[in-house]
Amino acid sequence: MSDTWETKKPDDLAISVHPELASLRLGDYAWKSRAEEFDRLVQASHCQLIHSIRQTLRRPTAGMLFGSGQIEDIRRQVEINEADVVFVDHPLTPVQQRNLEKALDAKVVDRTGLILEIFASRARTREGVLQVELASLNYQLGRLVRSWTHLERQRGGFGFMGGPGERQIELDRRMIRDRIQSLEKDLEKVTRMRATQRSGRQRKAIPTLALVGYTNAGKSTLFNLLTEAEVYVADQLFATLDPTLRMLVLPGGGRLMLSDTVGFVQELPHELVDAFKATLEEVIEADLILHVRDAADPMFAEQGRVVEKTLEQLGLVGDLAPPVLEVLNKADLAPNLKSHIGESIADSRMVISATTGQGLDELMRMLGEWAGRGMQELSLTLDLSDGKALAFCHEYGEVISKTPGDETLQVVVRLNVSDVARFKLKSGIHRLEQA
Repeated sequence: MSDTWETKKPDDLAISVHPELASLRLGDYAWKSRAEEFDRLVQASHCQLIHSIRQTLRRPTAGMLFGSGQIEDIRRQVEINEADVVFVDHPLTPVQQRNLEKALDAKVVDRTGLILEIFASRARTREGVLQVELASLNYQLGRLVRSWTHLERQRGGFGFMGGPGERQIELDRRMIRDRIQSLEKDLEKVTRMRATQRSGRQRKAIPTLALVGYTNAGKSTLFNLLTEAEVYVADQLFATLDPTLRMLVLPGGGRLMLSDTVGFVQELPHELVDAFKATLEEVIEADLILHVRDAADPMFAEQGRVVEKTLEQLGLVGDLAPPVLEVLNKADLAPNLKSHIGESIADSRMVISATTGQGLDELMRMLGEWAGRGMQELSLTLDLSDGKALAFCHEYGEVISKTPGDETLQVVVRLNVSDVARFKLKSGIHRLEQA
């Protein structure tokens, strides 16, 4: 679907280049960690990585990013390794990308293009495919100047096919813009559908819990363990793209709607953040966010900042943000960490292992206590013929048990305090017993 670049064979030979900007003043370990992550992204794109180069840049050049001597070093490695594609761990302008391709005589893909390509190959649902295609088209729109070799050709026409003398690139841009508009309309429908689903959950008093975190932090493993789902899990970056919602049953019978979301990464392309807003609205509208972190990763702190920055991009700051519970995963690889129970769930930190199950009972207990806030558990005696009262309990509350008698039905239900008053008004019951 994506046309960010075209591979000649299933496993193109690839070289990765890591420009290290002196102005960023990152330490050697931070640059090394970033380079390793980028190389994993290259491997996730089904290319065969055969060489990796780190280049220090005192001052990026406008035309090619790198200096002439560095260009020659990269070109030599392309020739020696017979590389088909060069991945650059930095955003490139269309002009820089075109100039580098000419100088290196190889395909050149920047960080944004690489992530887009991985997303395109992983999306499975119609919604995910639409979002990735929209992001890819927005990315390609400014790069047609390097993508076509027939730009000097002109062709006549009329109507929507273009007037006399309209160049091919103008037609291509128009087709892309038309497709972008079509995709945006389709995604608007997705947004409305999700809003309808969310309002239904809110009416039934089912809180929504969203899993967020750096890619490969173990969100999907935790999701599967909590909900007994079968979401795809792999030790690779961006294993999960398509949003997944499952019901989570808590100790004592409470329920939460759990959402697994796409993982974040350093410099996640803004095209993807914009395109995936339909999916990420599950995070925006969540009642509670679980920030799942890889406790064993040496870049633990930096990854946490990346997630926090991405949440800010989504507008989740200050009073607009739901509470965030920090969940440190992979405790089996970091045994010295301990959980902390604060005054509120946002002040707490849970240490778990989604692989061994360590700490999951404590996490579920905390979620159960949080979900039960503002809820009242009631024991009702209803006439067997009182279908309206029973329907109200199912629609707006959480029915824990139903015990039929000869002429009555004993129902234990959890309702919000406001819904308890509405139930009294609608049913004519003036006194309710707490369970």
